[in-house]
Amino acid sequence: MPELPEVEITRQGLLPLINQTVSRVVIRNPSMRWPIPNHLPTTLANQSLLSLKRRAKYILAEFENGTLLIHLGMSGHISLLDRNYPPEKHDHFDIQFQNHQVLRLNDPRRFGAVLWAGESPETHVLLSSLGPEPLSDAFNGQYLYEQIRKRKAAIKVTIMDAKLVVGVGNIYANESLFRSRINPQLPANQLSLKQCERLEAEIKTTLAAALKAGGSSLRDFAAVNGKPGYFQQSYFVYGRADQPCKVCSNLIKNIRLGQRSTFFCQHCQK
Repeated sequence: MPELPEVEITRQGLLPLINQTVSRVVIRNPSMRWPIPNHLPTTLANQSLLSLKRRAKYILAEFENGTLLIHLGMSGHISLLDRNYPPEKHDHFDIQFQNHQVLRLNDPRRFGAVLWAGESPETHVLLSSLGPEPLSDAFNGQYLYEQIRKRKAAIKVTIMDAKLVVGVGNIYANESLFRSRINPQLPANQLSLKQCERLEAEIKTTLAAALKAGGSSLRDFAAVNGKPGYFQQSYFVYGRADQPCKVCSNLIKNIRLGQRSTFFCQHCQK
């Protein structure tokens, strides 16, 4: 699944579309996680794209008359094409612009979303209860410490809760916990303030490094220009079960936490 760095890189790749005007919207298959609204071809016609923002793993495309939410789901990918190439099997949605560029959503598993949020996207049900952005000042060690005082769930499961902090998906939760030397199974309410400060700092460091590397390309992700990311070459633990730890040479373990694969080093992470 594309995580926060991959969504942010996608957003950045779409920035050339700002101030461009929509000429046509094509819905080839509306059956996504939620149906694509059938009014979009009319609603977006002749509208200029004013801005492209990101909230958690959602891309917010602000037009003159409202905001479109796009989520990549499990396998979604957005391409920015310089003309309207013939669609392929899983190309479900296009926004064509008057300058002949095309935003095209491909989603083989159809777990993504294209939804209309109107003029107040912050009140949309998918956005209204989200926690702070992990790279913002609002997410800090003191905040994390206060928020987890009554949480008994494993810290790895806890930091993946979007109501606590957005965008810390499975890959980056594993990597941040390793860099923090914190066992992912540790109950959240057992972390000290010092550990919370270290974890917050490493979440930010890990996400920033992933952004710099162009994200992680494991199965489906590539930037809008088709280029892959390279952060997976720097993984300490994710996907490295039974391989030697890069720090201590003990074998990396793989367990299930919150129904997700969890990779860690029993020696380095206490």
